[in-house]
Amino acid sequence: MSKKVDDLMANMTLKQKLGQLNLLGGGDAFTGAIVTTDLGRKIIAGQVGGVFNMINHENMRRTQSEAIKYGPPLLFAADVIHGLRMPIFPLPIGMANSWDPEMVEKAARIAGLQSAAEGIQHVYSPMIDVSRKPQWGRTAEGFGEDPHLVSKFAVAMVRGYQGYGPAISPEHVAACAKHFVAYGAARDGLDYAEADMSPQELHDVYLPPFIAAAKAGVCSIMSAFNEVNGVPMHAHRKLIQILREINPDIEDTSDYTGINEMIGHGIGDGREVAARALEAGVDQDMVGSLFLDTLEQSLAEGRVTMEQIDASVRRVLLLKEKCGLLDDPFVALNTDRLAAVAAREPEFRAFARETVARSAVLLRNEDKTLPLPKAGKIAVIGPLADSRENMPGTWAVAGDMTKCSTVLEGIRDVAGDQAEILYAKGANITNHVEKARRYNVFSETVFIDKRSPQEMIDEAVEAAKSADTVVLVVGEAKEASGEAASHTDIGLPRNQINLIRAVMATGKPAALVVMSGRPMTLENILMDEDDLALGMSNDMKKAMVEKGESDPYPEKLPPTMLWMPFGGTETGGGLADVLFGDYNPSGKLAMTFPRHVLQGSNYATKTSGRNSEQTDEYAKFKLRWLDRKSTPLFPFGHGLSYTEFEYGDVTFDNDRPSDNDTLKAYVNVTNTGDRAGEEIVQLYITDPVASRTQPIRRLKDFQKIILQPGESRTLGFEITPEALEFSIAETIEDTRRVWEPGEFIIQIGGSSSHLNRASVYWSKSATDSRASAGQTQPSPQAPGLV
Repeated sequence: MSKKVDDLMANMTLKQKLGQLNLLGGGDAFTGAIVTTDLGRKIIAGQVGGVFNMINHENMRRTQSEAIKYGPPLLFAADVIHGLRMPIFPLPIGMANSWDPEMVEKAARIAGLQSAAEGIQHVYSPMIDVSRKPQWGRTAEGFGEDPHLVSKFAVAMVRGYQGYGPAISPEHVAACAKHFVAYGAARDGLDYAEADMSPQELHDVYLPPFIAAAKAGVCSIMSAFNEVNGVPMHAHRKLIQILREINPDIEDTSDYTGINEMIGHGIGDGREVAARALEAGVDQDMVGSLFLDTLEQSLAEGRVTMEQIDASVRRVLLLKEKCGLLDDPFVALNTDRLAAVAAREPEFRAFARETVARSAVLLRNEDKTLPLPKAGKIAVIGPLADSRENMPGTWAVAGDMTKCSTVLEGIRDVAGDQAEILYAKGANITNHVEKARRYNVFSETVFIDKRSPQEMIDEAVEAAKSADTVVLVVGEAKEASGEAASHTDIGLPRNQINLIRAVMATGKPAALVVMSGRPMTLENILMDEDDLALGMSNDMKKAMVEKGESDPYPEKLPPTMLWMPFGGTETGGGLADVLFGDYNPSGKLAMTFPRHVLQGSNYATKTSGRNSEQTDEYAKFKLRWLDRKSTPLFPFGHGLSYTEFEYGDVTFDNDRPSDNDTLKAYVNVTNTGDRAGEEIVQLYITDPVASRTQPIRRLKDFQKIILQPGESRTLGFEITPEALEFSIAETIEDTRRVWEPGEFIIQIGGSSSHLNRASVYWSKSATDSRASAGQTQPSPQAPGLV
């Protein structure tokens, strides 16, 4: 605790203290349904502790000058999800595809530097909700489905924003990890709905990124809108306390009217929910003003205590002290720094272009359409091919859309005068007028062409026939994902499917680029419901081969497919670098692409007594879907390159580790192709026998390497008992982390479904404090390859 903060609090009135807990909107960007209209009056009454989304030096200086007459300085904050003004970086779900925490840390460093120059000292980022439901719109803002991968990015973002010291320098910003916790586990993927799960799942899947952020020193968290197991997160003291045990000073900001919305959850009126939020440890009330309006009376009635109020005020003031505000209220409002940062825009945009290229994932390249030659005629077709207003993606609230490069512009720029570029829109993003209205909630990004759908397709077909190769750019509108953007259907609309089929019917080589803020269901692009490949038993396959017959329902997908999550300012140039091979794609999926929305995005499912071994072979009475293949369309960790990589056997330095040994696992990776390439080598661990059921596999480490053609490299991974741990949780608070001795299957490869494996038996002495009952014996195959 700071003496400066204690001295300040000793001279504050109750009203001033309650004012520090009140957080209001500034009016330069809108991110919620309620707009603050009396900001000025409340400031001169000493009733405001912070202002968010005011992004203007002159207004901020004037506002701060008034505020310090009546109390401590204001903390200015903003929603900075993937950049502030220029550049806007790819959506976080896109940058997650890079599997490159260093790149993401640099992007956060740039976004933080620009935010700080604009006078912002607190950013509501990173969003580190694990998301396994692609229908959930806020998938776009996070880093995917795996807690280990999300945790790595959580730490990278915190360090990028805050730096590495205990104080926040004028060139950094305080980060806010959100949304705490299990927001991505909302029922049916419906935004704001409840999350209901076992304590084990909560501790093993949804809490780890927040624990990683807390250990990295994140300054604050934001409570989530959802409830967890019957308790709204804004009133969930037991869960908030888990992070406070790591960092007692971590500040908790409510989400937008999140305290007020507990009335809707049915746990009390305004006074009751405000008291419960304070008791839980929520420190700032965003927009709702219930702390300001009710806590004085609740204190007088004994419903809350002065100690609880002081604890929250202290955490708010400590955050301000970390940002330097208690020494200089205008420390962030430096016009020279603003000009110096603005002058670096070309440098930042060049880096943003690199992040776009690293965010793209090559899903298929069966006919080697990619990379494109910089020659001949190239037809660029599709509703998102020249759609500048959609390139930023969701949550670019202060970004300048007019400076975004489109795919068409990027292709023209990279091809130069070596190729002739044709263009046709081909289809609208949607033909549905009401959907278009909803997607245009913040600004007009979906335009319905006056021409008929057939006229647009005819134009596209003519362009394709005239070209040597085609680039088809399809997908969703930028606000089809994001907050309050859950979907029951995450496939392409019928009008876009009709366009794809018509263009591919020309027979011209075509690369399909899908742009979105979430994984999409793409199985039906070339197949109608009655034609879907379901998978057959081995006996059926054998009988058909003997008869000389072929599968009547073969899987049909466009031979060349690439996922490009909305890339922000430099989408066009970065994507064109990939399409032409100036950058060899290395992205790997941070979220599974399911065949149907109900399958979800979760490679780490559990086995059962009727497990189908994750194959597509049909067998009755097995764990599988009846009307779909049960494997994903594109699995977690999948991503192709313009070269090929070959993996050797998994080996160990010790095939009988024990207790706290560090096991080293090795694999040799060879670039067998004809061009240099980057590969993300992934390590998973399976615990086949445990006292609590375990996922099929869990990601535990990864490395990114660059190999020249023909080059081989042996990679080593260090595995400690911590990587073997799981939670034994009877209740949220009664939880312990354990690892149990026995066989472990170590798997290394290029995706979660293409792995080489070896087993090892890890023993534990009876005196180990983390030992648990039920040692498992090694299988006949352990150690060695399985």
